[in-house]
Formats: sequence, C-alpha cells, structure tokens
Amino acid sequence: MLRTARMLLSGNEAIARGALDAKVTLGAGYPGTPSTEILEEFYGLGGRAQWSPNEKVALEVGIGVAFGGGRALVTMKHVGVNVAADPLFTVAYADVDGGLVLVSADDPGMASSQNEQDNRHFANAAAVPMLEPSDSQEAYDYTRLAVELSERFHVLVMLRVTTRVCHSKSIVTLSDVPFPPPAPHYVANVAGRVMLPMHARKAHRRLRDKLGQVAEWSETCALTRREGAG
Repeated sequence: MLRTARMLLSGNEAIARGALDAKVTLGAGYPGTPSTEILEEFYGLGGRAQWSPNEKVALEVGIGVAFGGGRALVTMKHVGVNVAADPLFTVAYADVDGGLVLVSADDPGMASSQNEQDNRHFANAAAVPMLEPSDSQEAYDYTRLAVELSERFHVLVMLRVTTRVCHSKSIVTLSDVPFPPPAPHYVANVAGRVMLPMHARKAHRRLRDKLGQVAEWSETCALTRREGAG
C-alpha cells in the first residue's frame, strides 16, 4: 500500500478519515461514547453524516444506502448494537451492492457505559466478518478494507473498536492508493433481500459460502500478519 501524508489522529478520527478516503456516501449513527466523534469528524472533513433517533434506524438507513449501491458507515457504541440487532441479524443474509460497515465502539472497563459488553460475540452470532484494529493506523486501514471487503463479498462487515483505540492518538500514514467512487444504482433483488423463509433458507447457505470465501481471502490479505513463535 502506497503511503503519503502522516498525521496524528485518534482512532475515531482515523476511522472518519478512512471513510472519507473510501468515498463513503453517508455516515449514519446514534451518539454515545466512545463512538460519537467518528461521525462528527467525518462531517467536519466534508462527508455527509446524520444522527438517527436510535441505532436500529441508523442501521436501516445504512442498509438502504447499500441496497442502492452507495457506501454506508453506521456508528454506535456497544450497547447500541443491542438496539440494532433486529436488522443486523437479517441483513447478514442479504445481498448488499454497496459497502456496508457497522462500527461497534466497545467500552471495556465501563468508562462511560452501563455494562462491559464484548461485541465480538455479536459478529459471531450474526455470522458476519469482523475487523478489529489495535491502533489508529489500523483503524484507518481497516475502515478502507471493511468497505472493500463488504463490496467484494456483498456482506455487512463489522468494525470493532474499544475506548482506548477510539480516544488514543498515534501516527497515521494515509494511503495514496485511489479508491474508486461508488456508482449508486438500485436493482430489485427480492430473493436476495426480502427474507421470507423461502428466500432466507437459500440466503443462509449463500452466507456460509461467502464466509468461506472471506476466510480464504484473509489468508493472503496484504494486511494480515502473523506474530509470535511457531
């Protein structure tokens, strides 16, 4: 990956910058620490962003954008994913044309939350790919990668961050690799998106095939690295 400018960014700022560089069409979300600054920064950089009345509505707005061939970044804190669980578990089966990325900002230690929830379990339960950055550089890279991954395999991708990653600052070197803008378009796809049982059973099998392809892709992804002995 080619690199250009170096910046000191928090994880939230890095996600916003990654979304901007990935030509995200719309950012939607519900405010809550430690996720709030993502959409604020995205809007400040010139991206289109809006708050929703709750997390479920935010995800449904993002789903609509992705069904229309646009790119959507949906942000919320960890407890908000509980509210968004209904559309989350269903859209996991659906075919999305544009990139659809759900940011879950978890709060280990409960710095500003009512519980200590680990939303890696949500990704596993919903059967969706999840990326987990450990610093601002990875937050930037993985946001771009999540959009690419979503569009390549037509699935929702979760980006799971934590309070420390969201609010800590580190050096981020921006990518010089161009990200082609989306070409919004709507194609009716009843079998791929309307999850009546007759469609959902087939969609579930397609999802499992997609996950197998994602697992195979991850073995050769440029950002995958193996650390430690053995």
